[in-house]
Amino acid sequence: MEAQLYYGGSWHPGVHGRQFAIEDPATNELIGHAVSADVNDLSLIIAAASLAFKEWSRTEVQERAHILQAIYRTIMEHQEELARLLTREEGKSLSESRSEIAYGARFFEFYAAQIFQAYGKTLSPPVNSRAGWTTKVPIGVAALITPWNYPFAMICRKMAPALAAGCTIIVKPAEQTPLIAWQFFSLLHALSLPPGVVNLITGDPEVIGPALVRDERVRKVSFTGSTAVGRRIMHNAADNITALSLELGGNAPFIVFDDADIEDAVRGIMACKFRNAGQICVAANRIYVQRPIAAKLTRQLVSAVTALRVGNGLEPDTQVGPLINQEALDKVSEHLHDAEEKGAQIVAGGSKRAGPGYFFWPTIVTQVNEMMKLAREETFGPVAPLSIFDSEEDAFQAANDTPYGLSAYVYTRNLGRAMRSSQSLEFGLIGINDPVPSRVEAPIGGWKASGLGREGGAEGLDEFLETKYVSVRF
Repeated sequence: MEAQLYYGGSWHPGVHGRQFAIEDPATNELIGHAVSADVNDLSLIIAAASLAFKEWSRTEVQERAHILQAIYRTIMEHQEELARLLTREEGKSLSESRSEIAYGARFFEFYAAQIFQAYGKTLSPPVNSRAGWTTKVPIGVAALITPWNYPFAMICRKMAPALAAGCTIIVKPAEQTPLIAWQFFSLLHALSLPPGVVNLITGDPEVIGPALVRDERVRKVSFTGSTAVGRRIMHNAADNITALSLELGGNAPFIVFDDADIEDAVRGIMACKFRNAGQICVAANRIYVQRPIAAKLTRQLVSAVTALRVGNGLEPDTQVGPLINQEALDKVSEHLHDAEEKGAQIVAGGSKRAGPGYFFWPTIVTQVNEMMKLAREETFGPVAPLSIFDSEEDAFQAANDTPYGLSAYVYTRNLGRAMRSSQSLEFGLIGINDPVPSRVEAPIGGWKASGLGREGGAEGLDEFLETKYVSVRF
């Protein structure tokens, strides 16, 4: 596979023709190359998007809705081939890849309808000689910078509302997973969208990223990734006061109270922690279990985790695939070593699987405390750290003791406790007896160092719209 740049409605090999390689994280085999663009390529791409914005922003809403519906249908028609490429490039199981493709497609279906709800409003005049109203207008050229862990869904979650709003877009996928973006753009190309409306650039983020964010023609940047990179994007966006949407790092607590259904809580931990080998920004990173049920829950969790089938995501029985690369493996190992040195106990897993690929055995760690990296940092791997708490207040205090505020989870059968949890936890997304609360219709985003703005739902469309107020005196 040879992924090229896409702009102005056609494919381009790059000004200098440089490429970089992409490997299968399950086998370490080379699966393709992508263009390593430079600032000269970037300038051409921004010019194409800027030129196209003039017409696309004035396109009838009905026409944009039809295009979004066509994109939805095209994705679903090609779901299987997209899913297989996604598994080869990112590593997740084929069943998870199929789900990701379908999830991403639904954003186009949703925003094809939601676009008709982007109303302005009429203001009651203070005097009879004035009238006023607001309208919603597209913000401009939007740069969409997406992560490697959900490389298809995150493009869709940003692209669908941006196109619905009337923005033209530049997609910059993560350098680990450019091929799924290229395949998606091949499908878009076949739909004959107006030239310059959708554009794709691949390459080194250290080269492309700052120049993309600093360019005055780019009026919106939507980024999903680490908090450290998010801070750099904020700095680069400052000169032009470029609008930002940032979904950044997380350190999600998963609280299990003693009145919870233990079997249901274990199923919830398995879904929330070990999907995509734990490489999810909303994954449970700190698991707090109330003391009376801690021993029983731990036994059941160990049994469930040791039964997980680890392997190549293309194999039909695989439940947990590889990590994305050696750096990710090293981080998991480092966090476990730090935890053991500080008194934690590994009761399941704890090591890399022998052979090719970046596989790490699903792991459970007990006696975790707040001084360990497992509790303070985002591990981004198949490691479930368990801590014991005594009171409701202790659980809330420990859960909120983090600079991050993306997601949190609570298991309880007590309605009052559930409501207190929803009020006390300082996170943008809270799942109560629900390990996978993300939905197309719901706004997702973080508090504190976990980001700015929201994706999904009506709020996701607003991120790509400006409000214009008009006052008339007569």
